[in-house]
Amino acid sequence: MSFDILQEKISRLRSPICVGLDPTDALIPQELLDAAISRHGFSEKALSAAYLQFCKAIIASTADIVPAVKIQSAYFERLGPAGVSAMKAIGDEAKAAGMYVICDAKRGDIGPTSAAYAEALLGSVKLGGVTTAPYSFDSATVNPYLGTDCLKPFLEVAVREDKTIFVLVKTSNPSSGELQDLELSGGELVYEKMGRLIEDFAAETAGAAGFTRAGAVIGATYPEVLAKMRRQMPKTFFLVPGVGAQGATASDVAAAFRGAGSGTASGAIINSSRGIIGAWKTAPGGDWKDAVRAAARELTEQLRAAVFI
Repeated sequence: MSFDILQEKISRLRSPICVGLDPTDALIPQELLDAAISRHGFSEKALSAAYLQFCKAIIASTADIVPAVKIQSAYFERLGPAGVSAMKAIGDEAKAAGMYVICDAKRGDIGPTSAAYAEALLGSVKLGGVTTAPYSFDSATVNPYLGTDCLKPFLEVAVREDKTIFVLVKTSNPSSGELQDLELSGGELVYEKMGRLIEDFAAETAGAAGFTRAGAVIGATYPEVLAKMRRQMPKTFFLVPGVGAQGATASDVAAAFRGAGSGTASGAIINSSRGIIGAWKTAPGGDWKDAVRAAARELTEQLRAAVFI
């Protein structure tokens, strides 16, 4: 599952957006919560069931216009086994709907532990001659700040299983600069060094479209960084969070695309979480799923205009 597959989905739908599945209690429609509580009582099972129904409905409402989803594992892990089970079911549902499924877990460790994380999210398990995959994720996010010892197992599993990873380079949070913007000897910044390291590290894994299996996470809240890193990392696919609730706009992310303005822009997927899945909270009446779909369609139209896809 190289980035050729994701790019094909983006090009076919003319929609370079990813719906972030970040469910919280406040974002779940009351009727879903009430139904889950009626069945499971006031428990983590009830929340897990509500999250599952919420995310399944979002997938059903957007799969024909959106190429990808990004599942934030933290919201499910906090609910224990029931939450993890719901996360798996949501990934399976999105995969069956033809979407590219990214697990946003930001794992980062070394040696056998890193390998175990990679196998858990992207790999397979063999027992008694039977091989099964715990999850149906196509890609996962990785925190690389332990160095290439952390990245190597993930890239090896991605190559073996025909999948991809997204590596944190310049994140969208306000305090990212406390470390990522530090200047190294020679004037290079930490995030610039990380970007160069990733592009070089994965160079041998490029697919037909020219993108390696190690993508980069670069926040939309720093548009000048997006432009600079696109020039520096021409063979790297970008995952760009920060549009919508975090304040970035479609025009802010145009520079993330290779060939922006050409009609054949490629190489980036723009994530929006609360801006899409929470759109129903500010929509006047009607079916909440219609508001979610309308928000996804609106962002797609904005990006088409800004990037000229």
